[in-house]
Amino acid sequence: MQSKKIVLISPALAAANNGNWHTAHRWAVFAKSYCDITVAQDWSASVTVKHTVSRSIEPQAMVALHARRSAPSIHAWAKAHPDKALAVVLTGTDLYRDIRTDDMAQLSLELATHLVVLQEAGIKALPTALHRKTRVIYQSAPALLPADKSAKRFKAVMVGHLRSEKDPLTFIAASALPETAKLYFDQIGDGLDADLANAARAAASNRNYRWLGGLPRAETRQAIKRAHVLVNSSLMEGGAHVILEAVQSGTPVLASRISGNIGMLGADYQGYFDVGSAEQLGALLSRCAGSPEFLALLQSQCQRRAGLFAPPEEKRLVLNLLHELITHSTTKATP
Repeated sequence: MQSKKIVLISPALAAANNGNWHTAHRWAVFAKSYCDITVAQDWSASVTVKHTVSRSIEPQAMVALHARRSAPSIHAWAKAHPDKALAVVLTGTDLYRDIRTDDMAQLSLELATHLVVLQEAGIKALPTALHRKTRVIYQSAPALLPADKSAKRFKAVMVGHLRSEKDPLTFIAASALPETAKLYFDQIGDGLDADLANAARAAASNRNYRWLGGLPRAETRQAIKRAHVLVNSSLMEGGAHVILEAVQSGTPVLASRISGNIGMLGADYQGYFDVGSAEQLGALLSRCAGSPEFLALLQSQCQRRAGLFAPPEEKRLVLNLLHELITHSTTKATP
């Protein structure tokens, strides 16, 4: 019997410590129970995939994260293997920016036999003609036992490398409002943008704001768990991993009202604020700190979504996808 082998392309590997890498690593772990999987940053027709010694165990399918950044590998695979399956997993910058203007990203969508979005609202961002080959696979994280939150220091945490798409300035501005002067703000993430890093350093002179820089994953999860709320102020998101980590840690979320966040938390969620509105974020934070009933409402709404973010559910959906990819390629190869 022919071995089942898949190559998974991720534009970011472990050193990046970002969402793409964590998705790639988690999916690779899931896949090991089903097939031989190789994670790589790129692929070309001349690539000799690790452990390949004969054509019989060459990859039968490709899964690629990011329609634009992985476009060279996607296009090379489609040209070299037009009868083999190709799944493209769409990120926030794909869905809400690149596929609207970038020819390479648009071609990636057309070449894919399967498309994956990471939250339910993502399908609406795609042309109607592509819906038939698109599915939703929510990302996941293990549930943690909720922490006992401090009764004296109400803390908000924001997690994400400092870059424009994450809009850390709204979080920083909210920390300087009069109504939040008695609250505490922790920002976690590397300073990828020099101007944003400088803004974070300057804000750290305020006693209620700290920029902690990049932290290991386990330490970050503990910080989310101990906070009273997680803030996600992004301009665009494909399906923010930190949101599901907060839900799986017993920490409510305050999120910018964008498609990617609504697709994670639901249209009726009560913790949204307008993009870029530090005033609305500050008002929500003040309400959370002063109203245990409102905070409990947000917590209960988050918990209703928790089943979507359970690792066994993500694993089931990933293995279903991989099985379809292998079946597609096998069927096409059969004379």
